[in-house]
Amino acid sequence: MLEYVDLRSDTVTKPCEAMRTAMAKAPVGDDVMEEDESINELQSLAAAMLDRPAALFFPSGTQSNLCALMAHCERGDEYLCGQHAHVYKYEAGGAAVLGSIQPQPLQMTLGGEVDLTQAQNAIKDDDVHYAKSKLFCLENTHYGYALTKDYTKDAVKFARENNLALHMDGARLFNASVHNNVDPKELVAEFDTVSICLSKGLGAPVGSLLLGSEDIIDKTKRIRKMVGGGMRQAGIVAAAGIYALQNNVKRLSEDHQKAAEISSGIDGLEHLECWSSNQQTNMVFMRAPKGYKEYIINFMEERGFLIGFFGQDIRLVLHKDIKGEAIPKIIQGFKELSVDLKNQIKTCASQVKA
Repeated sequence: MLEYVDLRSDTVTKPCEAMRTAMAKAPVGDDVMEEDESINELQSLAAAMLDRPAALFFPSGTQSNLCALMAHCERGDEYLCGQHAHVYKYEAGGAAVLGSIQPQPLQMTLGGEVDLTQAQNAIKDDDVHYAKSKLFCLENTHYGYALTKDYTKDAVKFARENNLALHMDGARLFNASVHNNVDPKELVAEFDTVSICLSKGLGAPVGSLLLGSEDIIDKTKRIRKMVGGGMRQAGIVAAAGIYALQNNVKRLSEDHQKAAEISSGIDGLEHLECWSSNQQTNMVFMRAPKGYKEYIINFMEERGFLIGFFGQDIRLVLHKDIKGEAIPKIIQGFKELSVDLKNQIKTCASQVKA
């Protein structure tokens, strides 16, 4: 049976044996009653790491982001974000559907920077015709790129001057921290809330955390219960999160290095334009020729590689379950794909002329 190298996402990681052992031995209790020792420990650990007063454990990042938005905004309020932000584009419209919160998507760069001039112009006047602009959301990382220190400083200043709360979707915040070689708490020091994911590069099977003030975390506890996030003996998965935070943060640099090796190895391939000059963390992107998405997926799968697409772009995500010896094979696979695409496109062009 063919063993696949799964490059679709860092969500496909599986718990290592040490993590499984920690899960098996975890003390558990009813978390809705705040009696699960492992969850309490995880929340305290995360709060200390990010220097926030409180933290709350969630089954998913989608739910932690949703509850944060519902805590900051009332029905009929508005949040500002990038048009490709996860909280707007990839979470099934939850804020609008479940929170009656209006999104205001704005132009953003590949690196996650929302144009602050456009954001300023998008803030609604205090008028009965408009939703109330209440919240500004950013994402770090976005498309594998880390927000810069200067942009973050400007974004915080913009939000404060306009009385907007600040939420950071930090699903891959630790990737940004490792890339920038800074303590993660420095990246979110001025944000009112931040969501971090345990089940991506950190390798836990499930779970995210929302961090903020004691008041806002108390508010999100009620909202979490409302949307079905209250858990009982969930210390089993919280133990995986503890292991992830204690053991799997620094090793993210290994994923970044593997991504850099792939990016360098495939740079310049015909019909597969690689964004090599901007590769930062654990993602590699390539622009593929139009109309070949399924063909490319099948071609690579036949050779033992599972890959994903974002629109017209191939996205490769490196993670702890991809070993170093797989990197040359991945590079070779894309070299073969490049040659095959050249032949396919040449054949199609000849048929069109005929």
